Amino acid sequence: MDKDRAAGIGHQVKGTVKEAAGKVTGDRKLEAEGKVEKAGGKVQNAYGGAKDSVRDAVK
Repeated sequence: MDKDRAAGIGHQVKGTVKEAAGKVTGDRKLEAEGKVEKAGGKVQNAYGGAKDSVRDAVK
């Protein structure tokens, strides 16, 4: 597993927690930050997956 995939998963989890905390507390800014971080994590995870695919294809 590529390090970008692992980091992306971490960002997704952190974003989900922030988003949920923002919803519970009514903090729209925190909720929005969570959504952005979660989306960024998904992109980073996909990027890491693509690197894994290329690495596997070259082998």
